[in-house]
Amino acid sequence: MPAFEMEWRDVLFASYPVDPAVVRAHVPSRFEVDTFDGDAYCSVVPFVIGEIRPKGLPAAVGLTTPELNLRTYVTCDGAAGVYFFNLDADDVLGVVGARLFNQLPYYLADMHFDPGPPIRFESRRRTPGARPCRFAGTYEPDGDPFRPDAGTLEHFLTERYRYFTETGDGTVRYADIEHEPWTLRPARWDVEENTIFEANGFDQPDSEPVLSYSRGVGVTASTSKRWD
Repeated sequence: MPAFEMEWRDVLFASYPVDPAVVRAHVPSRFEVDTFDGDAYCSVVPFVIGEIRPKGLPAAVGLTTPELNLRTYVTCDGAAGVYFFNLDADDVLGVVGARLFNQLPYYLADMHFDPGPPIRFESRRRTPGARPCRFAGTYEPDGDPFRPDAGTLEHFLTERYRYFTETGDGTVRYADIEHEPWTLRPARWDVEENTIFEANGFDQPDSEPVLSYSRGVGVTASTSKRWD
């Protein structure tokens, strides 16, 4: 598989502090749960993938789809990355391809995205046999833009340039993600429905999330590779 180019647009990070032991039970044993000031974090991330296409092709041939994922933060042999519990999207070819070639837990969903303001995002999973997963709400920036400094929570949550997966036979795979550092803004949201935690076997967190918004970044994602 080739590397891919795309844009990530109108990104919301809704990041909940969670007991590391809770996350540990849901993450393969090869990975260590990464923490900030003693807390693990699970982030609900609605956004739009824009013009995704093989590297080198013009943006005009790319596909655009909303996506909703739940992710946490891990290390593998000391290397920091992201671990996805689910990624829901409404592009059937992309969902099938990502499952087959990148070993990512993608699910097909009916989605609605309206740029607003405020941005409106709705998702209802429709993969046969999968746990139901629904999200509906609005979000928007609510403050001045900033670049998160190293050592801050926002930097811990967003400046991640690798994701890890584990295949059915226990093989660890990864892909490298290249983009400019995030420019963030504080955010607010109004959630009408959100079952993404339950869909992944978690209780809904009691804590309030840290909310950050970005207009987006241009991204290059490597092909999936074996982690030795």
